[in-house]
Amino acid sequence: MRLTEFRRALHRANLLMGGERELVMFTALVAGGLIVTAQNWIATLVGLSLWFGLIGFLRTMAKADPRLSHVYTRHLQYQAYYPARSRPFRDR
Repeated sequence: MRLTEFRRALHRANLLMGGERELVMFTALVAGGLIVTAQNWIATLVGLSLWFGLIGFLRTMAKADPRLSHVYTRHLQYQAYYPARSRPFRDR
């Protein structure tokens, strides 16, 4: 039997700062946009607290499942398809 080496880099999740790449960059865009458009100290504090709070949340979310947002969007797409059944082994 031939053994084939699996390279971990090809199957690893695409994470940035411990969270999903797209969500982390989107929160950075929102927090940076808030800071730049308001240009005062209160908006800077709110933007930074929003950024650090969401980064912590996204890191814990990525620990549970590195592709959780993709799973959730697929769930929303197929939500109309799911049949209404109370349990899988019900009497027909």
